[in-house]
Amino acid sequence: MSDVNVFKQPKPFYLIFSIEFWERFGFYGMQAILTVYLVSILGMSESESFTLFGAFSALIFGSVAIGGWVGDKILGTKRTITLGAFILTIGYSLLGISAAGEFGGKELLYIAMGFITMGNGLFKANPSSLLAKVYEENDPRLDGAFTMYYMAINLGSFFSMLLSPWIAEKMGYGMAFGVSAIGLLITMVNFIVMGRIVKNIGSKPDMVPVNKLYYAAVVVVTILLSFLSAVLLQHLFYAHAILVIVGVIIVFVYFKEAFKSKGLERAKMLVAFVLMLQGVVFFALYFQMPTSLNFFAIHNVSHDLFGFKVEPEQFQALNPFWIMVASPLLAILYNKLGERFAMPFKFAFGMVLCSLAFLILKYSTGFANTQGIINSNWLVASYLLQSVGELLVSGLGLAMIAQLVPQRMMGFAMGMWFLTSATAAILAGWIASLTAAPKGVIDSNQTLVLYAEVFGEIGYVTAAIAVFTLVIAPKLTRIIQDKE
Repeated sequence: MSDVNVFKQPKPFYLIFSIEFWERFGFYGMQAILTVYLVSILGMSESESFTLFGAFSALIFGSVAIGGWVGDKILGTKRTITLGAFILTIGYSLLGISAAGEFGGKELLYIAMGFITMGNGLFKANPSSLLAKVYEENDPRLDGAFTMYYMAINLGSFFSMLLSPWIAEKMGYGMAFGVSAIGLLITMVNFIVMGRIVKNIGSKPDMVPVNKLYYAAVVVVTILLSFLSAVLLQHLFYAHAILVIVGVIIVFVYFKEAFKSKGLERAKMLVAFVLMLQGVVFFALYFQMPTSLNFFAIHNVSHDLFGFKVEPEQFQALNPFWIMVASPLLAILYNKLGERFAMPFKFAFGMVLCSLAFLILKYSTGFANTQGIINSNWLVASYLLQSVGELLVSGLGLAMIAQLVPQRMMGFAMGMWFLTSATAAILAGWIASLTAAPKGVIDSNQTLVLYAEVFGEIGYVTAAIAVFTLVIAPKLTRIIQDKE
């Protein structure tokens, strides 16, 4: 078979790449500065901001299944993308207005977060669904297309995580959140103007004229759910309770289906569940980047990178940077090792790297100067370890589901994978709150002691989990490869 040029893709690919780029540009620009905004402008304690951010992230991931269903069954993938981008534009604009301080303040903040939750829910699942429909079955360009598509996500987040903190510092948070809104406006206009490129591609409802009654119903329900999300974010007990109830129901249904299955199919579903639990641990650590790691950079890391002055929130751009560097290297490694580096081993080594990412920060505190400040290179190394860990766990999560779960359960299991992120987001908010400096404490030497203790605990607990996953990886691999 001749070599496939991954850069030679059909025209619809480039349109979908660009809308994903700009949507992620908006989302990660907002995420990079949100917790800092909650603390420095709205006067929340660090602990409150982390808990709120955790619940906000959980609602975002929990709403993704709704958008996928609306795209597949009700409005069509393309109309759902456009509507999601419009709702997100409203959300980011409201966030910008709340930051400008002229209207509403905190009340408007929650409404903005509600619209961002539902806009993201409508949007998130549909571009990748549309991309899959561009290619015929067994098209050799498909793997390359999804690899480059993943690059769009990281390019968008890389540029916005550099830009948003700088704009927030120089021009204020209202302008910084406004840039996120502009990213979504570009997404929406781009997709409407260039829509003819994907004219014949989409889900079943895309191929017929829009049902105006259905469209109006989706808009009304989206607005109502946006306000409901805003209420839940102000009453976190209920947000957490709903997640627990939904989680218990979904896990019950999954195990019911697993035990209805026989032999290898059942074994593979149980392996998938074990790997999903590992996914929860990984995402709980991943969400430390916009929370505890962000404030660690503010309080205890020198605000320079390779000799250049930076805003501390800009360190988060190291995550997409390292992913773009490491992705092609890992792809080569996967090809060389083949089945010897099976999915359970990838997840286990991902855990090892995440453990090291936090342990390196614990030990870095021993090299702080007399003001309690460490060299930024320690944070660079930590982000490298965690980003490669992300590629081994998060980057392979959906591939793991596709490999292990029977076709009849695929949509349900994909939704369950997103639920791992929602569960982890709540857990992450609690973990991050352990690092929160008590209100009024600004002495870097005091915060340094706190971070050293909590990052050490995170690192050692994750190391114990990593050892356990390495021990069970050979058995899980034998099941996946039909040898047991």
